[in-house]
Amino acid sequence: MRSFSPNRYTLAGLALLCAPLTAEAQTVTAGPAFDVSVTVYRDPDRDEGGFDLDYLGGFALITESRRVVLQPGEQTLRFEGVADGIEPVSAIVTGLASGVVEKNRDAKLLSPSALVEAAAGQERRVDLMRTDPKTGVTTRSAATIRAGENGVVLETSDGIEALRCSGLSETVSFEESASGLSSTPTLSIRTRVTEPVEAVIQLSYLARGFDWSADYVADRVPGASTLNLGAWITLANGNGVSFDNARVQIVAGKLNRESGQVEPIDIGGPIFAQCWPRGSTSDYEPSLYFAKGRDAFDSIVVTGMRMEAAAMAPPPPPPPPPAPVPAEPIQEDLGDLKLYRLTERVSVLSRQAKQVRMFDRADVPVARIYEINFTNQYSTNFVAVPMLLRTQNDKESNLGLPLPQGRVQMFEQVGEGAAERRLLAGETTLRDIAVDEETEFEFSGAPDIQARQIVESRTLSPERSLPWLPLLRVVPGINSGLRTLDQVNRIEVSNARPYDVTVEVRLYLQGGAEIVRADAPYGQKNGRPIFRLTVPANDSLTVRYQTTTYTR
Repeated sequence: MRSFSPNRYTLAGLALLCAPLTAEAQTVTAGPAFDVSVTVYRDPDRDEGGFDLDYLGGFALITESRRVVLQPGEQTLRFEGVADGIEPVSAIVTGLASGVVEKNRDAKLLSPSALVEAAAGQERRVDLMRTDPKTGVTTRSAATIRAGENGVVLETSDGIEALRCSGLSETVSFEESASGLSSTPTLSIRTRVTEPVEAVIQLSYLARGFDWSADYVADRVPGASTLNLGAWITLANGNGVSFDNARVQIVAGKLNRESGQVEPIDIGGPIFAQCWPRGSTSDYEPSLYFAKGRDAFDSIVVTGMRMEAAAMAPPPPPPPPPAPVPAEPIQEDLGDLKLYRLTERVSVLSRQAKQVRMFDRADVPVARIYEINFTNQYSTNFVAVPMLLRTQNDKESNLGLPLPQGRVQMFEQVGEGAAERRLLAGETTLRDIAVDEETEFEFSGAPDIQARQIVESRTLSPERSLPWLPLLRVVPGINSGLRTLDQVNRIEVSNARPYDVTVEVRLYLQGGAEIVRADAPYGQKNGRPIFRLTVPANDSLTVRYQTTTYTR
């Protein structure tokens, strides 16, 4: 029989009393970001056109510097004001010696519907305020929200009732910070601190909802052999958070990236809190109508008088001198990609597209060439020949820097003296151009310069054997006989302009065809035959070439 020892249980009880209790993690909010870096990556699947702020397919790497003060123990550190499209798995916090135990993204923001939902789920007390329209007296009573999805249902001392069904003006007041919601997107981490910490830490993360594009503007005098080329960087931020006075970088090139979906920010839905319509006819806007008869005539008269007064007004003062152009971005290599660092800080505001100057180049030499593409197998009608402005992306041509893909607008000066105007002459797109690479700006066809191709003849020769493969004849199912298809094509180019033009005709040879003869010299470019022709002013030019194709 075991003996009872009261001292042993007394010591065990004292040990339990003396054991340290596990304290709940303290919640601390980091200070606002005082230094921000935003590196924007372009949407790899978007073409050179514009973008929609609601559907931006690019992303950004954001690095923020914040100040924190932490006490010993387990801490929940909140970073308020991060981007809506943050990918929590990508978040990295540096500057904390204890490291990060857990990361969370709070996707539900503070909104009326979120307040109602939180109060209903936590069964927290709210204040129901009713105002008597006759006396103006407001009364308060304690209530608990029982439901709020399709209509706010309250439980008071009088029982269950729906909000705004009493016939009085009603509203609900919530306890401060009782919902745990944040007014801005928030990332929280859990960390353990062994001693007091007061430090500057860096938060880096990837976020969606960003994009950028390059837009080029070319100015050219008609007939000139040079142009002035300027470029703008368009930054787009589709998030609801701004990044003020940020250091901005952009990355050019297509980056292969695989990632999952990011839970969208919940901004809350509508709240249904009414039982029957209240109000009067004055609460509705009157119907719009168009003026008729004398009202319309009076409007026209007044407009004409205003136009006359505007014509007699003195000329406006001269515009202020243009602001100095900022320094060009600094270009660096990022693997096989190109990184551009803007030399000045930029505020990347929420749901905004902003343009920043990229570079200006004057007197870029260009050659004006007209280029047409034909396939050897088909005849065509006369078509306008597109115009190319060709240059070399090197220092000798006043360029010599990587050119990101983007849209190009060309303007030309027309008229003389007071009638001189700068008008849009064409638009095109530009792919990514490397340094020392040939650069071409292709614009729409000119009606004065047209070209067509005519298939004049096709001749199919009799079948002949392959003398160098005689054994194939005895193999069942294999026919070693070959035929040759000889085809003669005629290319006609007309020039209705009062000066000579250079036309390049590029050929797509299909079916293994080869050019065997031509009545004009031709070369090769990018693996394709090309005729370089000089068409005289107000004249036309004809070129014939013959191809041979081996077939069975």
